[in-house]
Amino acid sequence: MDAEHFHRTLRAFQRRLPFKPFQVALVNADRIEVDHLEALVVRGGLAVFVAHNGTPTIFDHEGASEFVGEPIPQGLD
Repeated sequence: MDAEHFHRTLRAFQRRLPFKPFQVALVNADRIEVDHLEALVVRGGLAVFVAHNGTPTIFDHEGASEFVGEPIPQGLD
């Protein structure tokens, strides 16, 4: 996935109001269920998701294949 698309799309999903859970599909076929807006940190092209049990998952634009969730309202991307 293109780095700019990764950043813009991830931020748009993260900043939706009200927040709605979404998934990040990874190229290794894993899926991350982002269930809370504060469970995800994005900085410098890298994302860190911390699951409710404290397990971190680190991914970037090369490891993400798609974002799955409800459509993002216009103007948030």
